[in-house]
Amino acid sequence: MNILIIDDDRTNLALFSHLLKDLPDVLTVEVSDPVEALEWCRSHEADLLLLDYMMPKMDGFEFLQQFRILSRPDCVPVIMITADAKTAVKHAALELSANDFLTKPVNKAELRARVSNMLSLRKAQLMQRERARSLSDEVQVIGAKLKANEHTTGDLLAKAAKLRDPETGEHLLRMASYARLLAANLNLSTQEQNDIFDAAPLHDIGKIGIPDSILLKVGCLNEEELKIMRTHPTIGAQILANGDSTLMKNAAVIALSHHEKFDGNGYPQRLAGEDIPLYGRIVAIADVFDALTSNRPYKQAWSMQRAMQWLLQNAGTHFDPVLVAAFLRDEEKLLQIHDGFWDGVNCHEL
Repeated sequence: MNILIIDDDRTNLALFSHLLKDLPDVLTVEVSDPVEALEWCRSHEADLLLLDYMMPKMDGFEFLQQFRILSRPDCVPVIMITADAKTAVKHAALELSANDFLTKPVNKAELRARVSNMLSLRKAQLMQRERARSLSDEVQVIGAKLKANEHTTGDLLAKAAKLRDPETGEHLLRMASYARLLAANLNLSTQEQNDIFDAAPLHDIGKIGIPDSILLKVGCLNEEELKIMRTHPTIGAQILANGDSTLMKNAAVIALSHHEKFDGNGYPQRLAGEDIPLYGRIVAIADVFDALTSNRPYKQAWSMQRAMQWLLQNAGTHFDPVLVAAFLRDEEKLLQIHDGFWDGVNCHEL
């Protein structure tokens, strides 16, 4: 334990150090200049201060004020030593967070007893700090495990949807990357970009509840089949609704809203404009764009230019026009995402 002794009288420094030398596990540091002592405190950690009140350059009160400003020693015990036994001096020192007092001339037994008590307090503080640090580490570990578990759950759900619908293989990865690119172009935070990338692949999880006769049908759906197919956003939201994690909450919002249209003619809630959640509006563009530029059993892939022109034609009706403009801002990155996943390359970092 480091005891910093600050007194402009070198005789007092030597005396205090001598009186404390037999205390176990104690190292004394003696400084006669309070300015130098404050500099020492900036790069070292003291466990106890013995601080003289009357000193040139800087008295004990001023030193204590500046010492408490330093971040590390905010709880370090301080014993003020003074020849002035006036109550006003003690009250002022207490207000400045001194912990104890000694009056000169100092009694050896009293000095050792008070120092021992303050060091016991300091040890308790250090133990508490270590427990807090350990608890913080444990919380971080638990948080990382929960994060990993929620991503595992999300991956499993996405794979389940993929097995039900053969059209959702690399499409999930491409459209999630398109969604993250759009989020970046909107200047959303990196955390939000990653959140939407993680949640977007679950947008069609509700297709798990659609009968194979409709989901896997080759050709156009009739009105009754189309009505059933359009229940998949609600089914998806119901599947994800009880999740407490950020991933599941975002995914539930996206699942329910990604088929809404900006003009209010979408489904299932017929929301319009900015009443449609932002993540739903983002994924709607990413989902449709990848569908247009991908080969499907019922159609050939459109060219990138044709798909981009179609988005522009439907801005303000199907899609949020501000988001369409942001999406088309970087054609080179759109092409990188398209070509990267097309060749089986993971574009997660694009």
